[in-house]
Amino acid sequence: MSGRAPNPSSAMPAAMSSATGTPSPCISVCRMHEPSGLCEGCLRTLDEIALWSTFDDAAKRAVWDAIETRHANWIAERFGGKNSNNSDEAAS
Repeated sequence: MSGRAPNPSSAMPAAMSSATGTPSPCISVCRMHEPSGLCEGCLRTLDEIALWSTFDDAAKRAVWDAIETRHANWIAERFGGKNSNNSDEAAS
């Protein structure tokens, strides 16, 4: 993916009214990352994007769960699981 992290605020809002439904993860950065097959903005596959409007709330929440996993994996791959506030470095 590109050098910058996918939007970490893309996680599904925790407090959501069932009357409003599940929001789309689209952040209007629509660019497919060919090697991964994921949108660089919302971390969805082409199928997830194309079928979003046909999904019920449970399927949409499942996509959000997949997005959160993809984001966590991207962070782990990018930063090797290192915390930017490494206490060992601070103690040096």
